[in-house]
Amino acid sequence: FSAEQEAHALRKAMKGLGTDEDAIIEVLTKLNVSQRQQVLITYKSSIGRDLIDDLKSELSGNFERVIIGMMTPTTMYDVHELRRAMKGAGTDEGCLIEILASRTNEEIRRINENYKCQYGCTLEEDIVSDTSSLFRRVLVSLATGNRDEGTYVDDALAQQDAQCLYEAGEKKWGTDEVQFMAILCTRNRYHLLRVFDAYRGIANKDITDSIKSEMSGDLEDALLAVVKCVRNKPAYFAERLYKSMKGLGTDDNTLIRVMVSRSEIDMLDIRREFLTMYGKSLYSFIKGDCSGDYRKVLLRLCGG
Repeated sequence: FSAEQEAHALRKAMKGLGTDEDAIIEVLTKLNVSQRQQVLITYKSSIGRDLIDDLKSELSGNFERVIIGMMTPTTMYDVHELRRAMKGAGTDEGCLIEILASRTNEEIRRINENYKCQYGCTLEEDIVSDTSSLFRRVLVSLATGNRDEGTYVDDALAQQDAQCLYEAGEKKWGTDEVQFMAILCTRNRYHLLRVFDAYRGIANKDITDSIKSEMSGDLEDALLAVVKCVRNKPAYFAERLYKSMKGLGTDDNTLIRVMVSRSEIDMLDIRREFLTMYGKSLYSFIKGDCSGDYRKVLLRLCGG
C-alpha cells in the first residue's frame, strides 16, 4: 500500500474534464478505513488540495454520500449520522435506535467524546431536546454506554429478571416500561440470553412478541432493536438492509449507513444471515435495487 500512489490515482481520476468514477471506486474500496485516512493526509501534503472537497465537487447524490462516508473515520461517521438524525427536518428515529442499540460501550464512549468536540454540546443534550417520554429515556440510557459487558450469568437473577419482565408486561393491565428498560439496557448479553429463555418458560411466548403487544411506536422499535442486537447483531443489520430495500422505493439513508459502517466489522456475517433469513443474497438484492455508480460501490462494499 502506497498512500502517495493512491492519492495521485485519485487526483488523476478527477482532473480535467469529466470524472473517472470507476477509478475512484477501485482505489477506495480496496483500502481500509485507516488507509483511506492516510491517503487523505498524503493527498493534502503532496497535491496541496483537500480530497474531501475535491470528491464533493466531482460527485453527487447517493454515490457521493457513500464515498464521503467511506472517507470518514468510523466514530466520526456515527457522530455525523446521529447529528443528521436529530438536526434535519424531523427526527430519524430509526438511525438513533440503530446506532445506539448496536454499538459497544467503547464505541459509545468515543462517539460521546467526538460529538461534544464536534458540536459543542453533548449527545445526551441533543437527544433530550429532540425526543420525548420513554423513548427519550431509552436512548439516554443507551447513550451512556454503561451496559455490563461481562460474561457472568447468575441463574437466580436471570429467573428473577424474567419474572420481573413478565409482571411488568403480560401479567398486569398496562405496562411498566421502565422495568423493561432497566433490564434490557444494562444487563450483559449472556445474562439476557438466559433471561429470554426463562421468559419464554414463564410467559409461553417470546420476549419480542411481548414487546410488540405491550408497546408501540419508537419505544417498541428501540427495545426490539436491543433484543435483536443482543441475540444476533449481524441478523439485526441484515434485517435493516432488507427493510431498506424491499417494497417500493429505497431507504437510502439506512442502506448507505449500514453498508459503510459495517463493511469492515461484520459484513461477511451480515451477508450470511441475509441469505439464511431471506433466501436471496445481499449482493443480488442490492443489484436489483440500485443503479449506476451507487450500485457499483455498494456491491464492492458488500463483496462476494
